[in-house]
Amino acid sequence: MPDGKGARTGGQLVVDALTTHGVERAFCVPGESYLEVLDALYDVRDRIQLVTCRHEHGAADMAEAYGKLTGKPGICLVTRGPGACNASIGVHTAFQDSTPMILLVGQVDRQHLGFEGFQEVDFRAMFAPLAKWVEQIDRVDKIPSVMARAFYTATSGRPGPVVIALPEDMLREACDTQAAAPYSAVRPSPDPARLEALRTMLGRAERPLMIVGGSCWSDLARDRIVQFAEANGLPTVAAFRRHDLFDNRHPLFVGALGLGGDPAIVARIEQADLLLAAGTRLGEMMTQGYTLLDWPRPSQTLVHVHPSAEEFGRVYQPDLAIQSEPAAFAEAAAGLDPVDGSRWQDWAAEARRDYEASRVPPDYGSKLDMGRVMMELDAALPDDAIATVDAGNFSGWPQRFLRFGGGRRLIGATNGAMGYGMPAAVAAAIQYPERMVVAFAGDGGFGMTGQELATARQYGVAPLAVVINNGMYGSTRMHQECCHPGREIANDLINPDFAAMARAMGGHGEVVRETAEFGPALQRARESGLPAVIELLMDPDQITTRTTITEIREAARKASAREPQAA
Repeated sequence: MPDGKGARTGGQLVVDALTTHGVERAFCVPGESYLEVLDALYDVRDRIQLVTCRHEHGAADMAEAYGKLTGKPGICLVTRGPGACNASIGVHTAFQDSTPMILLVGQVDRQHLGFEGFQEVDFRAMFAPLAKWVEQIDRVDKIPSVMARAFYTATSGRPGPVVIALPEDMLREACDTQAAAPYSAVRPSPDPARLEALRTMLGRAERPLMIVGGSCWSDLARDRIVQFAEANGLPTVAAFRRHDLFDNRHPLFVGALGLGGDPAIVARIEQADLLLAAGTRLGEMMTQGYTLLDWPRPSQTLVHVHPSAEEFGRVYQPDLAIQSEPAAFAEAAAGLDPVDGSRWQDWAAEARRDYEASRVPPDYGSKLDMGRVMMELDAALPDDAIATVDAGNFSGWPQRFLRFGGGRRLIGATNGAMGYGMPAAVAAAIQYPERMVVAFAGDGGFGMTGQELATARQYGVAPLAVVINNGMYGSTRMHQECCHPGREIANDLINPDFAAMARAMGGHGEVVRETAEFGPALQRARESGLPAVIELLMDPDQITTRTTITEIREAARKASAREPQAA
Protein backbone atom coordinates (compact mmCIF):
# COMPACT_ATOMS: atom_id res chain seq x y z
CA MET A 1 0.00 0.00 0.00
CA PRO A 2 1.15 3.60 -0.51
CA ASP A 3 3.27 5.16 2.25
CA GLY A 4 1.01 8.18 2.73
CA LYS A 5 3.42 10.76 1.39
CA GLY A 6 1.56 11.13 -1.86
CA ALA A 7 3.12 10.92 -5.29
CA ARG A 8 6.94 11.05 -5.18
CA THR A 9 9.33 11.34 -8.08
CA GLY A 10 11.90 8.64 -8.72
CA GLY A 11 14.61 10.96 -7.50
CA GLN A 12 12.73 11.56 -4.27
CA LEU A 13 12.13 7.84 -3.77
CA VAL A 14 15.86 7.11 -4.16
CA VAL A 15 16.68 9.68 -1.50
CA ASP A 16 13.81 8.43 0.70
CA ALA A 17 15.50 5.03 0.56
CA LEU A 18 18.88 6.51 1.54
CA THR A 19 17.36 8.17 4.60
CA THR A 20 15.31 5.09 5.50
CA HIS A 21 18.44 2.94 5.51
CA GLY A 22 20.39 5.34 7.69
CA VAL A 23 22.74 7.00 5.20
CA GLU A 24 24.40 10.07 6.69
CA ARG A 25 27.06 10.80 4.08
CA ALA A 26 27.53 10.21 0.35
CA PHE A 27 30.29 11.02 -2.13
CA CYS A 28 29.70 12.25 -5.65
CA VAL A 29 30.71 14.00 -8.81
CA PRO A 30 27.48 15.67 -9.98
CA GLY A 31 26.00 14.99 -13.39
CA GLU A 32 22.91 15.94 -15.33
CA SER A 33 21.82 12.30 -15.68
CA TYR A 34 20.70 12.20 -12.03
CA LEU A 35 19.53 15.77 -11.44
CA GLU A 36 16.33 14.56 -9.76
CA VAL A 37 18.35 12.72 -7.13
CA LEU A 38 20.50 15.78 -6.53
CA ASP A 39 17.38 17.93 -6.21
CA ALA A 40 15.90 15.54 -3.66
CA LEU A 41 19.18 15.54 -1.71
CA TYR A 42 18.81 19.31 -1.39
CA ASP A 43 15.72 18.74 0.75
CA VAL A 44 17.60 16.47 3.19
CA ARG A 45 20.93 18.31 3.25
CA ASP A 46 20.60 18.57 7.04
CA ARG A 47 20.48 14.75 7.26
CA ILE A 48 22.79 13.57 4.47
CA GLN A 49 26.10 15.31 3.82
CA LEU A 50 26.89 15.20 0.10
CA VAL A 51 30.65 15.41 -0.46
CA THR A 52 31.53 16.74 -3.91
CA CYS A 53 34.79 15.26 -5.21
CA ARG A 54 37.15 16.23 -8.03
CA HIS A 55 37.05 12.92 -9.93
CA GLU A 56 34.83 9.85 -9.89
CA HIS A 57 37.87 7.66 -9.12
CA GLY A 58 38.33 9.71 -5.95
CA ALA A 59 34.62 9.67 -5.10
CA ALA A 60 34.42 5.89 -5.40
CA ASP A 61 37.58 5.42 -3.33
CA MET A 62 36.15 7.69 -0.64
CA ALA A 63 32.94 5.65 -0.51
CA GLU A 64 34.95 2.43 -0.34
CA ALA A 65 37.13 3.79 2.47
CA TYR A 66 34.00 4.89 4.35
CA GLY A 67 32.72 1.32 4.09
CA LYS A 68 36.00 -0.05 5.47
CA LEU A 69 36.00 2.41 8.36
CA THR A 70 32.38 2.05 9.44
CA GLY A 71 31.14 -1.32 8.19
CA LYS A 72 28.20 0.52 6.60
CA PRO A 73 27.74 0.76 2.82
CA GLY A 74 29.72 3.61 1.32
CA ILE A 75 27.43 5.54 -1.04
CA CYS A 76 28.75 6.99 -4.30
CA LEU A 77 26.79 8.84 -6.99
CA VAL A 78 28.15 9.40 -10.50
CA THR A 79 26.85 10.18 -13.94
CA ARG A 80 26.53 7.78 -16.84
CA GLY A 81 29.24 6.64 -19.26
CA PRO A 82 32.59 8.28 -18.44
CA GLY A 83 31.56 8.91 -14.83
CA ALA A 84 30.73 5.25 -14.26
CA CYS A 85 33.91 4.13 -16.01
CA ASN A 86 36.00 6.35 -13.74
CA ALA A 87 34.19 5.00 -10.67
CA SER A 88 34.70 1.37 -11.69
CA ILE A 89 38.16 1.35 -10.04
CA GLY A 90 36.56 1.89 -6.65
CA VAL A 91 33.96 -0.79 -7.36
CA HIS A 92 36.70 -3.29 -8.19
CA THR A 93 38.47 -2.35 -4.96
CA ALA A 94 35.30 -2.88 -2.95
CA PHE A 95 34.77 -6.26 -4.60
CA GLN A 96 38.25 -7.66 -3.96
CA ASP A 97 38.47 -6.03 -0.52
CA SER A 98 34.98 -7.27 0.50
CA THR A 99 33.79 -3.75 1.37
CA PRO A 100 30.09 -2.79 1.52
CA MET A 101 29.39 -0.12 -1.08
CA ILE A 102 26.53 1.09 -3.29
CA LEU A 103 27.20 2.96 -6.53
CA LEU A 104 24.25 4.90 -7.98
CA VAL A 105 24.73 5.72 -11.67
CA GLY A 106 22.65 7.99 -13.85
CA GLN A 107 21.53 6.35 -17.10
CA VAL A 108 20.16 7.51 -20.44
CA ASP A 109 16.40 7.70 -21.01
CA ARG A 110 14.76 4.28 -21.35
CA GLN A 111 13.46 5.09 -24.82
CA HIS A 112 17.04 5.62 -26.03
CA LEU A 113 18.51 2.43 -24.59
CA GLY A 114 20.08 0.30 -27.30
CA PHE A 115 20.60 3.25 -29.65
CA GLU A 116 24.10 3.99 -28.29
CA GLY A 117 22.72 7.22 -26.94
CA PHE A 118 24.93 9.92 -25.49
CA GLN A 119 27.22 8.26 -22.91
CA GLU A 120 25.16 5.07 -22.97
CA VAL A 121 26.69 1.95 -21.37
CA ASP A 122 25.08 -1.40 -20.60
CA PHE A 123 25.86 -1.29 -16.89
CA ARG A 124 24.64 -4.82 -16.22
CA ALA A 125 27.27 -6.12 -18.62
CA MET A 126 29.96 -3.65 -17.58
CA PHE A 127 29.78 -4.23 -13.83
CA ALA A 128 28.77 -7.92 -13.82
CA PRO A 129 32.29 -9.19 -12.96
CA LEU A 130 33.03 -6.27 -10.62
CA ALA A 131 30.04 -6.22 -8.28
CA LYS A 132 27.96 -8.55 -6.11
CA TRP A 133 24.81 -7.38 -7.88
CA VAL A 134 23.97 -4.98 -10.70
CA GLU A 135 20.46 -3.72 -11.42
CA GLN A 136 18.78 -1.09 -13.53
CA ILE A 137 15.52 0.31 -12.18
CA ASP A 138 13.14 0.70 -15.10
CA ARG A 139 9.92 1.19 -13.06
CA VAL A 140 9.63 3.98 -10.53
CA ASP A 141 7.46 1.91 -8.18
CA LYS A 142 10.28 -0.65 -7.80
CA ILE A 143 12.73 1.85 -6.29
CA PRO A 144 12.00 1.06 -2.60
CA SER A 145 12.36 -2.71 -3.04
CA VAL A 146 15.46 -2.53 -5.24
CA MET A 147 17.19 -0.09 -2.91
CA ALA A 148 16.38 -2.28 0.10
CA ARG A 149 17.85 -5.31 -1.65
CA ALA A 150 20.94 -3.26 -2.50
CA PHE A 151 21.63 -2.58 1.18
CA TYR A 152 21.02 -6.21 2.16
CA THR A 153 23.27 -7.48 -0.62
CA ALA A 154 26.11 -5.05 0.06
CA THR A 155 26.28 -5.93 3.75
CA SER A 156 25.26 -9.56 4.08
CA GLY A 157 27.48 -12.64 3.75
CA ARG A 158 30.74 -11.57 2.16
CA PRO A 159 30.25 -7.79 1.90
CA GLY A 160 30.80 -6.09 -1.43
CA PRO A 161 29.66 -3.49 -3.95
CA VAL A 162 26.24 -3.13 -5.57
CA VAL A 163 25.65 -1.00 -8.67
CA ILE A 164 22.23 0.53 -9.41
CA ALA A 165 21.57 2.26 -12.74
CA LEU A 166 18.91 4.99 -12.72
CA PRO A 167 17.45 6.00 -16.11
CA GLU A 168 17.02 9.76 -16.26
CA ASP A 169 13.39 9.71 -17.38
CA MET A 170 12.44 7.15 -14.71
CA LEU A 171 13.76 9.54 -12.05
CA ARG A 172 11.33 12.21 -13.30
CA GLU A 173 8.28 9.97 -13.11
CA ALA A 174 6.12 10.01 -9.96
CA CYS A 175 4.09 7.43 -8.11
CA ASP A 176 2.61 6.73 -4.69
CA THR A 177 4.22 3.52 -3.47
CA GLN A 178 4.92 1.75 -0.22
CA ALA A 179 8.25 2.49 1.47
CA ALA A 180 10.58 -0.29 2.54
CA ALA A 181 11.59 -0.86 6.15
CA PRO A 182 15.20 -0.19 7.23
CA TYR A 183 17.54 -3.05 6.32
CA SER A 184 19.33 -5.24 8.84
CA ALA A 185 22.40 -7.07 7.56
CA VAL A 186 22.19 -10.86 7.62
CA ARG A 187 25.50 -12.18 8.95
CA PRO A 188 26.18 -15.82 9.85
CA SER A 189 27.30 -17.00 13.28
CA PRO A 190 29.53 -20.03 13.90
CA ASP A 191 28.13 -23.50 14.48
CA PRO A 192 28.91 -24.46 18.13
CA ALA A 193 29.89 -27.98 17.07
CA ARG A 194 32.48 -26.59 14.66
CA LEU A 195 33.82 -24.27 17.33
CA GLU A 196 34.31 -27.30 19.57
CA ALA A 197 36.07 -29.06 16.68
CA LEU A 198 38.37 -26.03 16.38
CA ARG A 199 39.17 -26.28 20.07
CA THR A 200 39.99 -29.99 19.70
CA MET A 201 42.29 -29.35 16.72
CA LEU A 202 44.01 -26.50 18.54
CA GLY A 203 44.55 -28.73 21.55
CA ARG A 204 46.45 -31.23 19.39
CA ALA A 205 48.67 -28.64 17.68
CA GLU A 206 52.36 -28.04 18.36
CA ARG A 207 53.04 -24.98 16.19
CA PRO A 208 49.75 -23.14 15.53
CA LEU A 209 49.33 -19.72 13.93
CA MET A 210 46.25 -17.56 13.51
CA ILE A 211 45.89 -15.33 10.42
CA VAL A 212 43.37 -12.49 10.73
CA GLY A 213 42.00 -10.73 7.67
CA GLY A 214 38.89 -9.81 5.75
CA SER A 215 36.49 -6.94 6.29
CA CYS A 216 33.91 -5.53 8.70
CA TRP A 217 35.75 -6.17 11.95
CA SER A 218 34.22 -3.94 14.60
CA ASP A 219 36.29 -2.45 17.42
CA LEU A 220 34.73 -5.01 19.74
CA ALA A 221 35.57 -7.86 17.38
CA ARG A 222 39.22 -6.76 17.26
CA ASP A 223 39.29 -6.75 21.06
CA ARG A 224 37.67 -10.18 21.26
CA ILE A 225 40.07 -11.82 18.83
CA VAL A 226 42.97 -10.54 20.93
CA GLN A 227 41.29 -12.05 24.01
CA PHE A 228 40.99 -15.39 22.22
CA ALA A 229 44.66 -15.31 21.24
CA GLU A 230 45.70 -14.34 24.79
CA ALA A 231 43.69 -17.13 26.39
CA ASN A 232 45.36 -19.73 24.16
CA GLY A 233 48.79 -18.12 23.75
CA LEU A 234 48.15 -18.12 20.00
CA PRO A 235 50.68 -16.23 17.81
CA THR A 236 48.87 -14.12 15.23
CA VAL A 237 49.69 -12.83 11.76
CA ALA A 238 47.79 -10.12 9.87
CA ALA A 239 46.75 -10.64 6.27
CA PHE A 240 47.84 -8.25 3.50
CA ARG A 241 47.00 -4.66 4.50
CA ARG A 242 44.94 -5.83 7.46
CA HIS A 243 47.64 -4.97 10.02
CA ASP A 244 45.17 -3.12 12.24
CA LEU A 245 43.01 -6.15 13.07
CA PHE A 246 45.35 -7.19 15.90
CA ASP A 247 47.28 -4.84 18.19
CA ASN A 248 50.83 -4.82 16.80
CA ARG A 249 52.18 -3.94 20.25
CA HIS A 250 50.81 -7.17 21.71
CA PRO A 251 53.44 -9.86 22.37
CA LEU A 252 51.38 -12.38 20.37
CA PHE A 253 51.43 -10.29 17.19
CA VAL A 254 54.19 -11.71 15.01
CA GLY A 255 53.92 -9.85 11.68
CA ALA A 256 51.99 -9.47 8.46
CA LEU A 257 51.82 -11.27 5.14
CA GLY A 258 51.92 -9.61 1.76
CA LEU A 259 54.16 -8.42 -1.04
CA GLY A 260 57.80 -8.35 -0.02
CA GLY A 261 56.91 -9.93 3.30
CA ASP A 262 59.31 -10.76 6.08
CA PRO A 263 61.08 -14.05 5.19
CA ALA A 264 60.80 -15.09 8.84
CA ILE A 265 56.99 -14.93 8.63
CA VAL A 266 56.99 -16.93 5.40
CA ALA A 267 59.15 -19.59 7.07
CA ARG A 268 56.89 -19.58 10.13
CA ILE A 269 53.81 -20.27 8.00
CA GLU A 270 55.58 -23.15 6.29
CA GLN A 271 56.65 -24.64 9.64
CA ALA A 272 53.22 -24.36 11.30
CA ASP A 273 51.18 -27.50 11.82
CA LEU A 274 47.84 -25.66 12.21
CA LEU A 275 46.65 -22.48 10.53
CA LEU A 276 43.50 -20.71 11.72
CA ALA A 277 42.54 -18.30 8.91
CA ALA A 278 39.92 -15.95 10.41
CA GLY A 279 38.09 -13.73 7.93
CA THR A 280 40.67 -13.79 5.15
CA ARG A 281 40.09 -15.30 1.71
CA LEU A 282 43.73 -16.51 1.60
CA GLY A 283 44.25 -14.53 -1.57
CA GLU A 284 47.16 -14.23 -3.96
CA MET A 285 49.06 -11.40 -2.28
CA MET A 286 49.16 -12.93 1.19
CA THR A 287 49.99 -16.44 -0.06
CA GLN A 288 52.92 -15.26 -2.19
CA GLY A 289 51.13 -16.02 -5.45
CA TYR A 290 49.44 -19.15 -4.06
CA THR A 291 52.85 -20.72 -3.38
CA LEU A 292 52.97 -20.35 0.41
CA LEU A 293 50.50 -23.19 0.98
CA ASP A 294 50.15 -26.41 -0.99
CA TRP A 295 46.92 -26.56 -2.92
CA PRO A 296 44.28 -27.75 -3.03
CA ARG A 297 45.21 -29.42 0.32
CA PRO A 298 47.73 -27.53 2.47
CA SER A 299 50.21 -29.65 4.40
CA GLN A 300 49.18 -27.76 7.55
CA THR A 301 45.85 -28.44 9.22
CA LEU A 302 43.69 -25.59 7.90
CA VAL A 303 40.73 -24.11 9.76
CA HIS A 304 39.07 -21.50 7.56
CA VAL A 305 36.56 -19.00 9.00
CA HIS A 306 34.71 -16.87 6.46
CA PRO A 307 31.22 -15.34 6.12
CA SER A 308 30.71 -16.81 2.65
CA ALA A 309 30.50 -20.58 2.17
CA GLU A 310 31.48 -20.06 -1.47
CA GLU A 311 35.04 -19.26 -0.36
CA PHE A 312 35.64 -22.69 1.19
CA GLY A 313 37.68 -24.78 -1.23
CA ARG A 314 37.80 -22.01 -3.81
CA VAL A 315 41.58 -22.30 -3.67
CA TYR A 316 42.43 -24.19 -0.50
CA GLN A 317 40.35 -27.04 0.90
CA PRO A 318 40.06 -26.63 4.68
CA ASP A 319 40.11 -29.43 7.21
CA LEU A 320 37.46 -27.48 9.09
CA ALA A 321 35.24 -24.78 7.57
CA ILE A 322 33.40 -22.37 9.87
CA GLN A 323 30.92 -20.05 8.19
CA SER A 324 30.77 -16.90 10.27
CA GLU A 325 31.23 -13.19 10.00
CA PRO A 326 34.26 -11.89 11.94
CA ALA A 327 32.47 -10.27 14.89
CA ALA A 328 30.38 -13.34 15.68
CA PHE A 329 33.36 -15.66 15.40
CA ALA A 330 35.56 -13.44 17.56
CA GLU A 331 32.86 -13.22 20.24
CA ALA A 332 32.29 -16.97 20.24
CA ALA A 333 35.99 -17.86 20.13
CA ALA A 334 36.73 -15.58 23.08
CA GLY A 335 34.13 -17.52 25.06
CA LEU A 336 35.65 -20.97 24.42
CA ASP A 337 37.44 -22.75 27.21
CA PRO A 338 41.13 -22.21 26.38
CA VAL A 339 43.53 -25.02 25.57
CA ASP A 340 46.96 -25.43 27.11
CA GLY A 341 49.22 -23.26 24.98
CA SER A 342 52.39 -23.94 26.94
CA ARG A 343 53.61 -26.35 24.23
CA TRP A 344 54.04 -23.52 21.74
CA GLN A 345 55.08 -20.76 24.15
CA ASP A 346 58.68 -20.80 22.92
CA TRP A 347 57.46 -20.96 19.30
CA ALA A 348 55.34 -17.85 19.84
CA ALA A 349 58.11 -15.96 21.67
CA GLU A 350 60.61 -16.70 18.91
CA ALA A 351 58.15 -15.47 16.28
CA ARG A 352 57.64 -12.25 18.24
CA ARG A 353 61.42 -11.71 18.46
CA ASP A 354 61.64 -12.13 14.68
CA TYR A 355 58.92 -9.50 14.22
CA GLU A 356 60.60 -7.02 16.54
CA ALA A 357 63.92 -7.56 14.76
CA SER A 358 62.25 -6.83 11.41
CA ARG A 359 61.16 -3.41 12.71
CA VAL A 360 64.74 -2.31 13.41
CA PRO A 361 65.68 -0.35 10.29
CA PRO A 362 69.05 -1.22 8.79
CA ASP A 363 71.45 1.52 7.77
CA TYR A 364 70.29 2.38 4.29
CA GLY A 365 73.24 4.68 3.75
CA SER A 366 71.27 7.51 2.14
CA LYS A 367 70.66 11.13 3.08
CA LEU A 368 66.98 10.41 3.57
CA ASP A 369 66.76 7.22 5.63
CA MET A 370 63.19 6.05 5.13
CA GLY A 371 63.36 3.47 7.90
CA ARG A 372 64.27 6.07 10.49
CA VAL A 373 61.72 8.52 9.12
CA MET A 374 59.01 5.88 9.60
CA MET A 375 60.19 5.10 13.14
CA GLU A 376 60.05 8.81 13.99
CA LEU A 377 56.56 9.04 12.53
CA ASP A 378 55.46 5.94 14.45
CA ALA A 379 56.52 7.60 17.68
CA ALA A 380 54.67 10.80 16.78
CA LEU A 381 51.34 9.29 15.67
CA PRO A 382 48.50 9.36 18.22
CA ASP A 383 47.12 6.03 19.38
CA ASP A 384 43.92 6.64 17.40
CA ALA A 385 45.58 7.75 14.14
CA ILE A 386 44.27 6.52 10.80
CA ALA A 387 46.76 5.71 8.05
CA THR A 388 45.81 5.09 4.44
CA VAL A 389 48.16 3.52 1.92
CA ASP A 390 48.23 3.73 -1.84
CA ALA A 391 49.54 0.92 -4.02
CA GLY A 392 53.20 0.55 -4.86
CA ASN A 393 56.58 -0.51 -3.48
CA PHE A 394 56.74 2.60 -1.30
CA SER A 395 53.93 1.14 0.86
CA GLY A 396 56.41 -1.33 2.31
CA TRP A 397 57.88 1.46 4.43
CA PRO A 398 54.79 2.30 6.52
CA GLN A 399 53.60 -1.32 6.50
CA ARG A 400 56.92 -2.62 7.85
CA PHE A 401 57.87 0.10 10.33
CA LEU A 402 54.60 1.57 11.62
CA ARG A 403 52.49 -0.19 14.22
CA PHE A 404 48.72 -0.54 13.95
CA GLY A 405 45.86 -2.09 15.85
CA GLY A 406 44.59 -1.02 19.22
CA GLY A 407 43.08 2.33 18.29
CA ARG A 408 45.14 2.83 15.12
CA ARG A 409 43.65 1.94 11.75
CA LEU A 410 45.28 1.02 8.46
CA ILE A 411 43.14 1.48 5.36
CA GLY A 412 44.55 0.18 2.10
CA ALA A 413 43.35 -1.33 -1.15
CA THR A 414 44.21 -5.02 -1.12
CA ASN A 415 43.48 -5.14 -4.85
CA GLY A 416 46.48 -2.85 -5.44
CA ALA A 417 44.57 0.04 -7.03
CA MET A 418 46.81 3.07 -7.46
CA GLY A 419 45.38 6.43 -6.44
CA TYR A 420 43.64 5.08 -3.33
CA GLY A 421 45.64 6.73 -0.54
CA MET A 422 44.64 10.38 -0.86
CA PRO A 423 40.87 9.96 -1.41
CA ALA A 424 40.70 7.39 1.40
CA ALA A 425 42.42 9.85 3.73
CA VAL A 426 39.93 12.59 2.82
CA ALA A 427 37.01 10.25 3.59
CA ALA A 428 38.60 9.26 6.90
CA ALA A 429 39.22 12.89 7.88
CA ILE A 430 35.63 13.87 7.07
CA GLN A 431 34.29 10.90 9.04
CA TYR A 432 36.65 11.41 12.00
CA PRO A 433 37.77 15.07 11.98
CA GLU A 434 39.11 14.79 15.53
CA ARG A 435 41.66 12.09 14.58
CA MET A 436 45.01 12.46 12.83
CA VAL A 437 44.83 11.00 9.32
CA VAL A 438 47.95 10.29 7.27
CA ALA A 439 47.93 9.20 3.63
CA PHE A 440 50.95 7.41 2.21
CA ALA A 441 51.35 7.62 -1.55
CA GLY A 442 54.05 7.25 -4.13
CA ASP A 443 54.60 9.96 -6.70
CA GLY A 444 52.75 7.84 -9.28
CA GLY A 445 49.62 7.27 -7.19
CA PHE A 446 49.51 10.81 -5.83
CA GLY A 447 49.74 12.07 -9.40
CA MET A 448 46.49 10.25 -10.12
CA THR A 449 44.28 11.50 -7.29
CA GLY A 450 46.25 14.12 -5.36
CA GLN A 451 43.77 16.74 -6.51
CA GLU A 452 41.38 15.41 -3.84
CA LEU A 453 43.46 17.47 -1.42
CA ALA A 454 41.26 20.31 -2.70
CA THR A 455 38.22 18.34 -1.51
CA ALA A 456 39.74 18.17 1.97
CA ARG A 457 40.27 21.94 1.91
CA GLN A 458 36.69 22.53 0.76
CA TYR A 459 35.25 20.50 3.65
CA GLY A 460 37.56 21.92 6.29
CA VAL A 461 39.52 18.78 7.19
CA ALA A 462 43.27 18.41 7.39
CA PRO A 463 44.71 15.02 6.39
CA LEU A 464 48.47 14.79 5.92
CA ALA A 465 49.80 13.23 2.72
CA VAL A 466 53.29 11.75 2.90
CA VAL A 467 54.36 11.51 -0.75
CA ILE A 468 57.35 9.23 -1.29
CA ASN A 469 58.86 10.52 -4.49
CA ASN A 470 61.44 8.41 -6.33
CA GLY A 471 60.60 9.71 -9.80
CA MET A 472 59.24 6.46 -11.20
CA TYR A 473 56.56 3.81 -11.21
CA GLY A 474 58.66 1.78 -8.82
CA SER A 475 56.82 -1.56 -8.74
CA THR A 476 56.93 -1.98 -12.50
CA ARG A 477 60.56 -0.88 -12.57
CA MET A 478 61.41 -3.55 -10.00
CA HIS A 479 59.70 -6.27 -12.03
CA GLN A 480 61.39 -5.10 -15.22
CA GLU A 481 64.78 -5.41 -13.52
CA CYS A 482 63.87 -8.89 -12.28
CA CYS A 483 62.77 -10.12 -15.71
CA HIS A 484 64.67 -7.91 -18.14
CA PRO A 485 67.65 -6.40 -16.26
CA GLY A 486 68.95 -3.12 -17.62
CA ARG A 487 66.09 -2.72 -20.13
CA GLU A 488 63.95 -0.26 -18.19
CA ILE A 489 61.28 1.57 -20.18
CA ALA A 490 58.11 3.63 -19.54
CA ASN A 491 58.63 4.14 -15.80
CA ASP A 492 60.42 7.48 -15.39
CA LEU A 493 58.31 10.39 -14.11
CA ILE A 494 59.03 14.11 -14.25
CA ASN A 495 56.87 15.26 -11.37
CA PRO A 496 55.42 18.61 -10.36
CA ASP A 497 56.43 20.20 -7.09
CA PHE A 498 53.90 18.38 -4.91
CA ALA A 499 54.47 20.70 -1.95
CA ALA A 500 53.78 23.73 -4.14
CA MET A 501 50.72 21.96 -5.50
CA ALA A 502 49.41 21.60 -1.94
CA ARG A 503 49.95 25.30 -1.29
CA ALA A 504 48.18 26.17 -4.53
CA MET A 505 45.14 24.28 -3.23
CA GLY A 506 45.13 26.24 0.00
CA GLY A 507 47.04 23.63 1.98
CA HIS A 508 50.49 23.34 3.52
CA GLY A 509 53.50 21.92 1.67
CA GLU A 510 56.97 20.72 2.71
CA VAL A 511 59.86 19.07 0.87
CA VAL A 512 62.22 16.80 2.83
CA ARG A 513 65.60 15.78 1.41
CA GLU A 514 67.42 14.60 4.55
CA THR A 515 66.39 12.55 7.57
CA ALA A 516 66.90 15.38 10.06
CA GLU A 517 64.45 17.60 8.15
CA PHE A 518 61.48 15.30 8.63
CA GLY A 519 60.65 15.93 12.30
CA PRO A 520 60.44 19.74 11.99
CA ALA A 521 58.48 19.42 8.72
CA LEU A 522 55.99 17.09 10.42
CA GLN A 523 55.53 19.51 13.29
CA ARG A 524 54.94 22.46 10.96
CA ALA A 525 52.44 20.46 8.92
CA ARG A 526 50.46 19.48 12.00
CA GLU A 527 50.51 22.98 13.43
CA SER A 528 49.26 24.48 10.16
CA GLY A 529 45.77 23.03 10.69
CA LEU A 530 45.55 22.62 6.92
CA PRO A 531 45.54 19.65 4.59
CA ALA A 532 49.23 19.12 4.03
CA VAL A 533 51.80 17.38 1.86
CA ILE A 534 55.25 16.30 3.01
CA GLU A 535 57.17 15.27 -0.08
CA LEU A 536 60.03 12.87 0.67
CA LEU A 537 62.70 12.91 -2.06
CA MET A 538 63.92 9.34 -1.91
CA ASP A 539 66.96 7.58 -3.37
CA PRO A 540 65.48 5.82 -6.43
CA ASP A 541 67.89 2.90 -6.09
CA GLN A 542 66.31 1.90 -2.74
CA ILE A 543 63.36 0.25 -4.41
CA THR A 544 62.03 -1.67 -1.36
CA THR A 545 62.72 -1.86 2.36
CA ARG A 546 64.92 -4.90 1.75
CA THR A 547 66.78 -4.42 -1.52
CA THR A 548 67.95 -2.01 -4.24
CA ILE A 549 67.55 -1.83 -8.00
CA THR A 550 71.28 -2.46 -8.36
CA GLU A 551 71.06 -5.66 -6.30
CA ILE A 552 67.99 -6.87 -8.20
CA ARG A 553 69.60 -6.20 -11.57
CA GLU A 554 72.83 -7.98 -10.68
CA ALA A 555 70.98 -10.99 -9.28
CA ALA A 556 68.85 -11.23 -12.43
CA ARG A 557 71.92 -11.01 -14.70
CA LYS A 558 73.71 -13.73 -12.74
CA ALA A 559 70.66 -15.96 -12.90
CA SER A 560 70.38 -15.36 -16.65
CA ALA A 561 74.05 -16.22 -17.15
CA ARG A 562 73.52 -19.57 -15.42
CA GLU A 563 70.61 -20.54 -17.67
CA PRO A 564 71.47 -22.80 -20.61
CA GLN A 565 71.39 -21.01 -23.96
CA ALA A 566 68.83 -22.08 -26.54
CA ALA A 567 70.23 -24.02 -29.49
